[in-house]
Amino acid sequence: MNQQKQLKAVLFDMDGVLLDSEEYICRAGIMMFREKGYEVSPGDFLEFTGMGENRYLGGVAEKHGIPFELEKDKARTYEIYGDLVAGRLKPFEGVVDFLEKCRSRGLKMAVASSADPPKVRINLQEIGIPPSTFGSVVTGLDIEHKKPAPDIFLKAANNLGVAASNCLVVEDAISGVAAGKAAGARVLALTTSFSAEKLSAADWIVPLLSEAGDEVLDW
Repeated sequence: MNQQKQLKAVLFDMDGVLLDSEEYICRAGIMMFREKGYEVSPGDFLEFTGMGENRYLGGVAEKHGIPFELEKDKARTYEIYGDLVAGRLKPFEGVVDFLEKCRSRGLKMAVASSADPPKVRINLQEIGIPPSTFGSVVTGLDIEHKKPAPDIFLKAANNLGVAASNCLVVEDAISGVAAGKAAGARVLALTTSFSAEKLSAADWIVPLLSEAGDEVLDW
C-alpha cells in the first residue's frame, strides 16, 4: 500500500454527523431574532448551514436587514439553545460504534466543527461523548477562514500530527465536503442534511455512519 495514502486519522464534523442539533439552533436563532422584534423562518438559515454561527446568524440578519450585534446576539442564541436541547440530544445511529471502530484500528480522531466552543461543549455533553474521546477539538473560533475553505481540517490534521492527505473527513454539508476535498483529504458524506446529488463531490456517500462500509477506513 502506498504509505502516503494510508489512513491515519478521521476528522468529524459535529452537527449532522455526530448528532442532529440543526432544528434546535435554528429555533434558537428564530427566538433570538424574535426578541429583537424580527420574524425569520427556518428556510432562511439553510444556505448558511455548516458555516459557523457567525455566518449562520449573521447571514440571516444581513439577508433581512436586521441590526446584528455579533457577540451579544450569539451569546443570547446559545443561552436559548442550551435550554432547548437539555435532555433532548442523542448521537446518530452508528456513531458510538464507528468511533470504537476507529479506536480499535489505532486511528487518531478529531472534531472539526464550524460551531463556536459553547455549542460544541453543549452538544458533546448532551450526547455523552466527552471531548477527551478526540485527540483534538477544533471550533469555528480557531480558524479565520470557514468552510468551504480547508483551514479547519488542515488545522485538525496538524494538531493530530498527520497530513490531511492521510485523513478521512466525515461531513454532511456541501461546504464541508468542499472543505475536506480542498484540504486534500478523502471525504465520507452523510445525507442527513443534503441529498446525495448535492454531496456528489465526496468519495463515499451514505445515509448514516451505521451504513458506512469497511472500505471507508481500509485505505
